[in-house]
Order: sequence, then structure tokens, then C-alpha cells
Amino acid sequence: MTDVRSRTLPKYLGLALMWGASFLFIRVSLDGLSPAQVVLGRIVIGALTLAAIMTVTRRRWPRDPRLLGHAVVLGVLLCVVPFLLFAWAGQHIPSGLSSIYNATTPIMTMLVGLVVLPAERLTPVRSLALVLAGVGVVVVAAPWRLAGGPVDQHYYLAQLAALGATTCYGMAFVYMRRFVSGRPDVDGVTIAATQVGSAAVIMVLLAPFLASDPVTLSPSIVGSMLALGALSTGIAYAWNPEVVRAWGAALASTVTYLTPLVGVLLGVLVLGEALTINQPIGALIVIAGIVVGQGHVRLLRRRRPQAEPVPAAGGGGGGGG
Repeated sequence: MTDVRSRTLPKYLGLALMWGASFLFIRVSLDGLSPAQVVLGRIVIGALTLAAIMTVTRRRWPRDPRLLGHAVVLGVLLCVVPFLLFAWAGQHIPSGLSSIYNATTPIMTMLVGLVVLPAERLTPVRSLALVLAGVGVVVVAAPWRLAGGPVDQHYYLAQLAALGATTCYGMAFVYMRRFVSGRPDVDGVTIAATQVGSAAVIMVLLAPFLASDPVTLSPSIVGSMLALGALSTGIAYAWNPEVVRAWGAALASTVTYLTPLVGVLLGVLVLGEALTINQPIGALIVIAGIVVGQGHVRLLRRRRPQAEPVPAAGGGGGGGG
């Protein structure tokens, strides 16, 4: 067992790097593509990568109509809508800031679960987690900047779009937990390939209406799109279930703490983005809320087993953004 866990560490770190870097790839790709074109390319490349993994590993595609319907819903909530929101937001806010907002996914998952799942209860611990996360988001957004003079309205709309994307992730994970997780007939890689494939079909159908703008390609844009699709959307979605299986959902979900660090560092070092002091402070407060909400504080204090949370898939996606 220890051997399996140690062999999983490179995949865990790979997830943090691929999902954290996805916002850098989005920002570079937007120099020559529209947001919808970035999403179209990302999802199609990701779907082809996952289809190749399905073929090499000889997995069977699901045929159950009900499961395929669930995969379409997950494709919309985990890929199409949040990817479009993050891509649009990437035009107006730094990539590092997008990665910070992506880290709110576990909190959004908890919040959606409290609203739609009858078994979920608002305990004092969860209340504290939500308050901490809310304070962290306010610190990151820095609304006091409005008092200092005119501010680009798109700057705040983009932040709302990023939160809208993580809300979609939260809805998707709760939906997955209720209708898909625990099925013995399919594994995580098969579900990921089916949902991303469904999202690819949807984006191809929407392309004539959303992605018909002129295209400008360069080596950096092509490289970013290949990395965004094949790595952040393809391989990462295949690796995440393996990390969860080897480490458990609670430990695997801690990748959420690393992705904003990667995203912010790459934004500063590669793109030369400015980092204001409120952003890392707000990110730390959000992460504190996640730690509390996922029960890690109680685990240390009581040493009792807790129900494992649904792991966040970061952008882009899960999701990782």
C-alpha cells in the first residue's frame, strides 16, 4: 500500500501543475483566439486524448442511456459552461487571480450540497468554513478599490464569472455524487472520457454560433492549446480518479491548495502579472475555509474518521479552470 501511495505522488504533483498552469495556457491562447475558440479546442483535444487512453487501456464505452444522459449533464456543468466563463474572465483579470478563484470549488460544492441534498446539515464547522471562504473572496476581490476612482467594470464582472464557473463545478460534483459515483460498472476514467466527449459534441454544435471569429495562431498559442487540452483536460482527468483511489478523496482533494500557488507563480514569472498583497492573503483565508470545511481540523483534534468529500477536479478544471 505504501508503494502504491508513493508511486501516486508524481501524479498528484502533476495534477497541481497541470491544473494550476491551465490559466496561463488560457491567457496565452486568448492572444489569438476568442474565448469560445479556446474552449472548443481545449475540449476537443481533451476528448481525443481521453479517447486514446480508453483505447490503449481497452476500456469499454458505457451504453446505458441513463448514464449517458448523466454524462451530458456533467459535460455541461464540468466543461462547457465553466470553461467558457473562465476563458471570458481570462480576458479581463490576471491568470493568477483566476487560479485563486478556482480554489473556491470545494466551498461551492459544500454550499450546493447544503442547498440540494436533504442529508446535508449546516453545522458550526461548515458555517465557519463558509464564513472564512466568503471573507477570503472579499479580500481577493478588493471592493474597496471602487472608492479610489474609476475601475474597469469588466474586472469585477470577470471575477463574478470565475465564481460562476466554480459554482458550476460545485453543482457538477454534487450531481455526480448523487447520480454517478459508486457505480460498479464504470470507473473514473470512463466517466471522464464520456463527459468530456459529450462536451466536445456540444461545443462542435455551438461552434458556428460562438466560435466563428478570425483566428491568429503562433507557436506559443498552439503549444498552449495542446497543453490545455491534452494535459489539463485529458491526462489530468484520467489521473485524478487514480489519485483518489490510491490516497482517498480527502487527501487527493488537497491538490486544491497547490493549484492557486502554481497559477499565481506562473502568472508572475511567465506573464509578468502584478500581484497585490490582498490576493495571497485572501487566497490563504479561502484555503483555511477549505481545510475547516473538509474536516481536516477535526481529524487532527479528534482523530476520528470523517466522511470523505467529493474531490475537486480543477479547471480549468477540474476542474481546473
